[in-house]
Amino acid sequence: MNRRRLLITIASLFTLCAGLFAVGDTYIYDVWSNIQKSPDVYRVVDVVYSEDFGLDKKFSAPSNVFCTKDMLYIVDSGNNRIIEAQYTDSKKIKYLRTIDSFKAPEGIVNTFANPTDVFVNKDGSFFIADRDNGRVVKLDKDLNYLLSFIEPNDATYEKGKTFLPEKVVADAKGRAYVLARNVNKGFIKYEDDGTFTGFFGAGEVTYDWTDYIWKKFATRAQRDQMESFVPTEYSGAYIDPEGFIYATVKNFKPYELLTDQAKPIRRLNALGNDILIKDDLPPVGDLQWGTSVGLDSPSHFNDITVLENDIYVVVDENRGRIFGYNNQGYLLYAFSNSGNIEGFFRLPVAIDHINRDLFVLDQTNGSVTIFTPTNFGNMIYDATDYYAKGEYDKSADEWEQVLKLNGNYDLAYEGLGKSYLRQNKYKEAMEYFKTKRFKKSYSKAFMYYRKEWIEAHLGAVMVILCILVFTPFIVKFIKKFVRELKSL
Repeated sequence: MNRRRLLITIASLFTLCAGLFAVGDTYIYDVWSNIQKSPDVYRVVDVVYSEDFGLDKKFSAPSNVFCTKDMLYIVDSGNNRIIEAQYTDSKKIKYLRTIDSFKAPEGIVNTFANPTDVFVNKDGSFFIADRDNGRVVKLDKDLNYLLSFIEPNDATYEKGKTFLPEKVVADAKGRAYVLARNVNKGFIKYEDDGTFTGFFGAGEVTYDWTDYIWKKFATRAQRDQMESFVPTEYSGAYIDPEGFIYATVKNFKPYELLTDQAKPIRRLNALGNDILIKDDLPPVGDLQWGTSVGLDSPSHFNDITVLENDIYVVVDENRGRIFGYNNQGYLLYAFSNSGNIEGFFRLPVAIDHINRDLFVLDQTNGSVTIFTPTNFGNMIYDATDYYAKGEYDKSADEWEQVLKLNGNYDLAYEGLGKSYLRQNKYKEAMEYFKTKRFKKSYSKAFMYYRKEWIEAHLGAVMVILCILVFTPFIVKFIKKFVRELKSL
């Protein structure tokens, strides 16, 4: 290779590295909580605006995006409408219709007033949070009115506040779970006939010890002006196929993250208890807050969506970032940032998915950004999928490919170790766990390896033990026998 070709090759490598490690692109954290740059897991397919649908009005304060199968729904709150579109095989969004009214019996308002959310069930029925009309409307697939979920008439519900439902999800049986502004008892739960049945998943009461002490000595007037110790309100919700509700919280004090008191991501079971599995580092978004862009506060998650195998993805309104975690709470990727360029956001308020593609709604820009996985991203997903299916050989092969592209991807070492552990290859598993200091996993592999070694060498071990135990007696017997012979 001559000198000119060598220089061109080196320049090309620098260009490639610059593309992979551009500011604001994909990164992860290592076991020491240091940022490690990563090849891109997602790339932008398209950015869609109202003009692309040929609409007469631009999006005004859009608040949510909902996806099901190949359908996409954008809640255009300021224009009191919902845009229904189809996601095609060519990864394009095709406009279908505008939903701004429905067929209702006489006496029932059939238009929306500042709708903020939509949920479409498997049977095609719509649940629409019609906020300023104080209701959640349920429609059939042909937009015929079925019923309304309204303000509960119950002693457990605090009266005197305007009922403003903002988020809604529903399970397979048609039970609705509603989040309303200023209601901090969790989700308002309704049966499929609209009957209020209580609250679900109320957050824990949090307080600052300094405020608590101050309240002890403050006057009544001062106490009334201080913030009450009340549960935190949820900011987003998603119900998975198993009926578990994932919810996000964005209002908390930064120090609460240090003790895992904030719990910005929760997975609620049928009893409303948080059962989210977490790593030593809980899923809180950015671990380093810094002030490089004028921000010194942690991530604030606006919304969440859940892919296959309980991989969940959240969107951070604070820095415009997207974080993906696996079902054990390990960070798979983090990417994007605040800004006006393609793939960045000014105020991301909602996220959803179709298959592995992500759709992020930017309220300020009035746009939906479509992300699709890169080859590197698909390798991560494939490795996770194979492991969940019990195909550990294939999972290990995929993690090997991940390491070829990113030798600093700690989760690949963990994935390989777990794959070998499941294949009873304990020594190989120990090597991968040791490389990135996964202490708990290493201890588990070592325990199995020690048991396997003992079982394989039990005969030899017993022989050695017998020799060690009986040798002194044999030696003593021989010496005694020799002495008795000499005394004859």
